[in-house]
Formats: sequence, C-alpha cells, structure tokens
Amino acid sequence: MALLERCDAGAEVIEDRFTRVSDEAALPAAGGVIVSLSRFEAQRDVLLARGGELGVWLKSAESPKALTDVLDRLAVVACDFPAFSDGRAYSYARLLRERHGYKGEVRAIGDVLLEQIPYMVRSGFSTFEIEDPAMPDAFKAVCDEVRVVYQPTGDGQPTAMQRRLGR
Repeated sequence: MALLERCDAGAEVIEDRFTRVSDEAALPAAGGVIVSLSRFEAQRDVLLARGGELGVWLKSAESPKALTDVLDRLAVVACDFPAFSDGRAYSYARLLRERHGYKGEVRAIGDVLLEQIPYMVRSGFSTFEIEDPAMPDAFKAVCDEVRVVYQPTGDGQPTAMQRRLGR
C-alpha cells in the first residue's frame, strides 16, 4: 500500500509516518498511530497522553462530530471508503474542513479509485492510500481533467454558475 500526498505538481508518494493499530493490538511504544473511533472513545485519555502523533479512522457510518473537541490534537483523520459507491467520506471531509476548520491531514482509505480523486481533493482530502504505485503519474492529469464544477466547496474553485455570471 502506498500513501499519495497532493502537492502543487500533482502528487507524490510519501512515507507513512503512522501505524494503523487494530482494536485488539497493543500500541507501539513510539511513533504515530491511527486508531478506530471506537478505540479512541474507549481509551481517549491514554491515547491523548501518549507520546507521538495520533490519528483516528472513521468508518463510513461514523461521523466526525464525535471528534470536534479534540481535532486540534489529532494529526490525521482517516475516512474510510468501504466501497467506491459509498460517498459518506466526502461529506465527512467537507465537514472537517469547512465546518470544523480542521487543518491537519485528511486521509482517504479503503476503495480509493483514481477517477474519484478530483472529487476527493475538492472535498478536502490531502492524502490517499492507494494500491497502484503508478498512480502518482496519473494523479495530476486526472485532477486537471475536471475544469468545470457545479457544486461549491471550501476549495474556492468557482462554480459553473459563478463563471457564467462573471463572479
């Protein structure tokens, strides 16, 4: 699995500084970890007091609302796409960025498809777990394909209507 990060030139493969820890596994002694929301809620104080960066992954049925009071202490929020047709993570990324002002890493995990990345970027995702190591080469081309958008988002890109009206 590779981790792709959006950058001005398109995307680059970066080293993942986090270990995703299952609910049953022991936490590593050091380093960044990503835990499930249920584990975070059960071990909140221990996890927040632990040294190292902390991240939480949200299953598609788990809202980021549960994290609003600790977002400033989280380095990453990972939103799961269990299937390409489940779009709830798009909404969660927008809520994190636009409503809650989250500035950290928002990571797309699960069934991340190249064709959906432009919309993920517009929704607020900054990193993407991918299986295809050739994806960085195609990333910029795919993001540049979507030139006209209809829905407003926090990315500031003008919509088709705003362009039409000269705004």
